[in-house]
Amino acid sequence: MTKADIASLVAEKGLTKKQAMEAVEATLEIIKSALRRGEKIQLVGFGSFQVKAKRARKGRNPQTGSEITITARKVLKFKPGKALHQTVNVGEAIAQEHA
Repeated sequence: MTKADIASLVAEKGLTKKQAMEAVEATLEIIKSALRRGEKIQLVGFGSFQVKAKRARKGRNPQTGSEITITARKVLKFKPGKALHQTVNVGEAIAQEHA
């Protein structure tokens, strides 16, 4: 599913396609800005996004075996909410019941 697909589905809820695309764009921009500032984003029923810092560490080049330094960086973590987790796993639960 693309951003345009999401905007089309939002438009079906009573907005024009242009308004829906602007709403989707604005939402994504707000989320990106908050993450850039290091803030945690919590969307109840969906999940949470958080930026974590990883420190520099030693590693090995798998081709040569030589030691290298892996630089410090930030990584994005997503933890799905309980409701999203249940929604995604509904099909598996039904299949297990019938097995």
